[in-house]
Amino acid sequence: MTMTRGLQISVGQHSDKGRKPINQDFHGVLVPDEPMLSLKGIAAVLADGISSSTVSQIASESAVKSFLMDYYCTSESWTVKTSARRVLDATNSWLHAQTRKSQYAYDRDKGYVCTLSAMVIKASTAHIFHVGDCRVYRVAGKALEQLTDDHRIIVSSEQTYLGRALGINPQLEIDYQSFEIETGDTFLLATDGAYEFVDARFVTSALSEHAAELDGAAKAIVEEAYRRGSDDNITVQILRIDAVPQREPAGIFNQTSQLPLPPLPEPRAVFDGYRIVREIHASSRSHIYLAVDAVTEEPVALKLPSIDLRDNAAYLKRFLMEEWIARRIDSPHVLKPLSQSKRRGYLYVATEFVEGQTLRQWMTDNPRPDLETVRGLVEQIAAGLRAFHRMEMLHQDLRPDNILIDKTGTAKIIDFGSVKVAGVAEAAPQDETDEILGTVQYTAPEYFLGQGGSPRSDMFSLAVICYQMLTGKLPYGTQIARIRRKADVRRLKYRPADDDSNVPAWVDGALRRALHPDPYKRHEDLSEFVFELRTPNPAYLDTRITPLLERSPLMFWKLTTAALACVVVVLLAMLHAR
Repeated sequence: MTMTRGLQISVGQHSDKGRKPINQDFHGVLVPDEPMLSLKGIAAVLADGISSSTVSQIASESAVKSFLMDYYCTSESWTVKTSARRVLDATNSWLHAQTRKSQYAYDRDKGYVCTLSAMVIKASTAHIFHVGDCRVYRVAGKALEQLTDDHRIIVSSEQTYLGRALGINPQLEIDYQSFEIETGDTFLLATDGAYEFVDARFVTSALSEHAAELDGAAKAIVEEAYRRGSDDNITVQILRIDAVPQREPAGIFNQTSQLPLPPLPEPRAVFDGYRIVREIHASSRSHIYLAVDAVTEEPVALKLPSIDLRDNAAYLKRFLMEEWIARRIDSPHVLKPLSQSKRRGYLYVATEFVEGQTLRQWMTDNPRPDLETVRGLVEQIAAGLRAFHRMEMLHQDLRPDNILIDKTGTAKIIDFGSVKVAGVAEAAPQDETDEILGTVQYTAPEYFLGQGGSPRSDMFSLAVICYQMLTGKLPYGTQIARIRRKADVRRLKYRPADDDSNVPAWVDGALRRALHPDPYKRHEDLSEFVFELRTPNPAYLDTRITPLLERSPLMFWKLTTAALACVVVVLLAMLHAR
């Protein structure tokens, strides 16, 4: 089978029970339509049941079917690795539970157990997931390059057993690797009933002879293994890369990207079924209007692309992504998009209307808020960020202007123009740039070094906001904007939040850690940071003065050198006086 757009592959498969009474192998390939082809890729799976079990064919069939169905049900925002691991962990748990409920609860060799190798091809990358002794090869000229390791323990020349397999243990340890692919690459997935009896010369010869019809090549390899004495089930899958996508992934935004750019509407004008009330916000990045649905009379917010950036392809791509992202986030602390109940005539984003003020304005109106109020807002914003992180998304531009506080005091994150989606980035790696999309004062130092971000980078931005609410200042002043090298990061000097405010020392300790220039020295998770804002950490309650050597080694040695220089001058003066 072949695809006609974007990623194109040819597939060949064949399986036979061989000399066994039943076939305990199971296999499958799924080539989805767009947009799933771009967002999730093509999946091929091969499972081999263990011969000592009379139910392992159920295990292998369940494992393959579960992977092919459930993998495509995982979030499009997740990476291949995250999606596949979640599915395989769930499958392993189910198989193990079936064994525990059976008469073979304590004999895993007779339970619901199988080996599995899966390959997911997404954009220009192949991802391999492997447990057991099925094998994945890459054809290299007249040779076969084995890409997987057999999880088989050799006891003697006549006795071996599986060290790892699906369903054996409650927890699953699975090998994972990824690598770039090129047009013409050919991969072979095979069970031990095939690879133990057919050599590379015959495999490559069959591939050459049946190049136009890979099912024929797979069948020839299976039949040759049988002819050479294979006493096991025999299964072979062949994947050949016919074309690697070199452009924007097709279908991610459906028909939205084909819509015309809208004019800027005037108040009281009817715009695409909405009655414009007034402009709420205008900037170089977007125009936002309060409008009323002409049918339901419900207030809505309409976000239109910036007039100044409509020729900027990168900007328009990010604008298109905003609604796509919003529809995959479910949190009371993240702005909610409207349901797509009507046909659109223009490119814009329609969301719920939040009556309130930005956190920036709130901070102006509340220059000295009490600690409990600040904690409450930080906890809400952190809950919104966690909703992004669960979907493998980084906000990358968290700042007071991108947070709304409504009349009930509920905080909502409202702007997604800088969000990085791991799954989409995988589908279009060539589009990744070193451009810093966030606002400098709130951006984590690692972005300025070109290291990319992580959830700890969003935590840094939240900690800056928390610090600013408590003190009215920024923890590093304007130093962040001057970062160009690692040396600049090392020179960053944190100003303690308890210097000129009523911030407890232990709260300042939590802020200092969340704002550490090194992301690996920050809290591991947002929940840990939020917890420490409420619960004193004993490590921050130590009132002893930290030695200068620990606080600033450079300053310590400068002062030491200066002191030694003074001693030398005094000694020289004394000698001269004699």
